[in-house]
Amino acid sequence: GPRVTKFRLRDRGLSRPRPWGCPIPVVHCDTCGVVPEQKENLPVVLPEDLVPDGSGNPLNKCASFLNVPCPQCGKPARRETDTMDTFVDSAWYYMRYCCPDSELAMVDKRNEYWMPMDQYIGGIEHAVLHLLYARFWTKVMRDIRGDFPGDPDRGLVKFDEPFTRLLCQGMVLNHIYQRKTDKGGIEYFWPDDVENVFDADGRISGARRKSDGSAIDYAGVGTMSKSKNNGVDPQDLIERYGADTARLFVMFASPPEQTLEWSGAGVEGAHRFLRRVWAYAHAQSGVVAAAPALGTVTLEAAHKTLRREIHTVLRQADYDFQRLQYNTVVSAGMKMLNALEGAKLPASPASAATVRECLSILLRVLYPVVPHVTHRLWTALGYEAVHGDLLDAPWPQVDEGALVQDEIELVLQINGKVRGAVTVPAAADKAAIEAAALASEPFARLSEGRPAKKVVVVPGRLVNVVV
Repeated sequence: GPRVTKFRLRDRGLSRPRPWGCPIPVVHCDTCGVVPEQKENLPVVLPEDLVPDGSGNPLNKCASFLNVPCPQCGKPARRETDTMDTFVDSAWYYMRYCCPDSELAMVDKRNEYWMPMDQYIGGIEHAVLHLLYARFWTKVMRDIRGDFPGDPDRGLVKFDEPFTRLLCQGMVLNHIYQRKTDKGGIEYFWPDDVENVFDADGRISGARRKSDGSAIDYAGVGTMSKSKNNGVDPQDLIERYGADTARLFVMFASPPEQTLEWSGAGVEGAHRFLRRVWAYAHAQSGVVAAAPALGTVTLEAAHKTLRREIHTVLRQADYDFQRLQYNTVVSAGMKMLNALEGAKLPASPASAATVRECLSILLRVLYPVVPHVTHRLWTALGYEAVHGDLLDAPWPQVDEGALVQDEIELVLQINGKVRGAVTVPAAADKAAIEAAALASEPFARLSEGRPAKKVVVVPGRLVNVVV
């Protein structure tokens, strides 16, 4: 038979016998049955002074809430005491942010301006829980009809899906230390309270408790959990290194969708990088302050080389930001800092202008990752007076002109083995590249006077001379 798709959807119980959640606006009448509450009596508001005592839903004992007249016949009736499951609230609350003061409906036309949401970020468990509920409830709001403001053909909303993109972030892992108790249970220990024991190969084979030296079992690496005492308190990191260090390490340690193994050494490395950024920026503060506009100076080869490196990395960082690969964005910032620190520039206005531009690019690229340090440097170096506050400063644009090279370096191979490099004009044709390779010192030395049998040119990459 034909292929079919089965979603295995089942009916879901909406109500819960508890005094929190969305009230269900219906009234139970002995004469009329289940009757919807009148519009003028909406919204139904739950009392806030009830305390559950374990004997059931306290709304059933609250006469002021329970006893109401029937909206249809006026006889004494009982209000529904079950409330909606809390997934109903969480399935559409973000739309209410778009129009929080709307009094005539759940949402109004302002919701159409902001929604659907550009990015949904959550753990993998959300993909089958909250994400599913939110998608279902959006379609309910799309298909619902009634006496409320909205498109009569599309209900409360016009879009079909609430989120444009989904990112399921990975879990954070840490070492687990444990031992069995006398009663057969498991006692867990904080990583800071133990010291590792290593085997002959340098791998962790066990641990000792720092306080008394007693033996502890090493259970490997697992998801951070309060129950396993292997979590890391962010406040301790913030007090010791600052919030930016913690952010930088988490961003850099792995792609956001993969698991991350916590590392104290990695945190230290992130802190050292930020100190390098801070030190370089302050060392160049006088140069940046006196720098002329880039368009008013003549750039030499060293300036062009630095700008080409920075703008090449900027292009990759911009691409990685768009695909949410924050670890390679941090790597791009590190490459930029290495290029700036390693640049051999003469003391000149052109050098100052080049450094000013390149440093401003570095700060803007790192700003979403380490906002506090970069904002402080942005202001201290005088960029705020030119570009405005860093929060509102334009994202740096790749200068295509800076990527153009007057000369390129090709790998030189002799009989398939790398023997050096040759530098040729960027526009050099195959004949010019062959001539440069045959005139190179490595070829003259290794060919021993023999003529070349064949020259293979791979444009932009290498030239191989066969002798």
